[in-house]
Amino acid sequence: MKVRASIKSLKNQPGAQIVRRRGRVYVINKLNPRFKGRQG
Repeated sequence: MKVRASIKSLKNQPGAQIVRRRGRVYVINKLNPRFKGRQG
């Protein structure tokens, strides 16, 4: 998982979903799980 200040590049991947959990922004991707990320 990548922890970054801007998750815009992860958001543009096909299959990416943005989820808010516990005050953090996560990107989960079922199509390509290596593009997971956390912001904040």
